[in-house]
Amino acid sequence: MLLIPAIDLKDGHCVRLKQGDMKQSTIFSEDPLQMASQWIALGARRLHLVDLNGAFAGHPLNEKVIRKILKEVGSAVDVQLGGGIRDLDTIETYLDAGLRYVIIGTAAIRNPGFLQDACTAFGGHIVVGLDARDGKVATDGWSKLTRHDVVDLGKKFEDFGVESIIYTDIGRDGMLSGINVEATVKLAQALTIPVIASGGLSSIADIEALCAVEDEGIEGVICGRAIYSGDLDFATAQRRADELNG
Repeated sequence: MLLIPAIDLKDGHCVRLKQGDMKQSTIFSEDPLQMASQWIALGARRLHLVDLNGAFAGHPLNEKVIRKILKEVGSAVDVQLGGGIRDLDTIETYLDAGLRYVIIGTAAIRNPGFLQDACTAFGGHIVVGLDARDGKVATDGWSKLTRHDVVDLGKKFEDFGVESIIYTDIGRDGMLSGINVEATVKLAQALTIPVIASGGLSSIADIEALCAVEDEGIEGVICGRAIYSGDLDFATAQRRADELNG
């Protein structure tokens, strides 16, 4: 079970949002590279970067700091990135810079043809982020709720050849209210590709609950506000996950 620290980038800073609201952001570090190095030192084996400005603008806006992180730590751990990635040139640029996985969210729903092209051109590197509330997928930085069922879209994108899916319960994200294990398992059981849980992680109990269902196809979990607020000790949590599942 991978515990994947999130480094959410807004105006070059490391922040956390509540339920995806850019107006409810808390700055946790002025130096995202230092934060990335800290999580690696504590045992992180993958990092989750999000260009928040890019997600809302529809194109990369924190590329400078992202490249800096990739240059310094990209050879040590796998790095995945989402936010504003809407064309093949951007994907190629980031992969060439050392990124391991590109996360496509809104563009996957709005332009499935682009996702298919990305999977064909960059097989093994494309992850889809499905953000949902009550089983329905949201887009545009969670500001728009669609009628798309998360399981149906997951199956469709699996057929396209995506590497894995990150499932976020947006009603819980940033709220420390606990992972929606039931919904995550439901999606994982419907697919053969791995699912990464996200949204609401708050305690060791969440880690233990996810480890108990890892065999259903859950590869890891995104760690956000809890590891920044101190509610969850990252190193202790990763050790516990390793103890439970090896």
